[in-house]
Amino acid sequence: MELETQLLPESRAESFVRTCRTVVGDDLRSVTYFTHDRCEQMYLRSDLEADADLTGFVEHETDGFQARTAYRGSELGDYRYTVRAFDHGYLTRVTADDRGVFVTTDGLTLRRSEELASALGELLRE
Repeated sequence: MELETQLLPESRAESFVRTCRTVVGDDLRSVTYFTHDRCEQMYLRSDLEADADLTGFVEHETDGFQARTAYRGSELGDYRYTVRAFDHGYLTRVTADDRGVFVTTDGLTLRRSEELASALGELLRE
């Protein structure tokens, strides 16, 4: 897994960050775009250390590419997104085809997670 600095054009990266800031507000911790073999952290809140094992996170989050087919035909409907809860925050992952984005936040309500996933899904499909 390779960490990139310009995986997306700057204007696209800014769109992802702006959208996340609009939905999540000051609880936004980070925004990371990824493919099967590359990733780019587009935003990291200034009070956080840039020492997270981003590559390790992305390796686990690429499982989202298989989730769409793994849950196909489920009585629950189509797979849409994943939310992971941690001691100090939440991670929301959305994938589309061969790319995805995950967002970390301090707090997250069910309503905001739905709004965030919907907005990110639209951006990924553009």
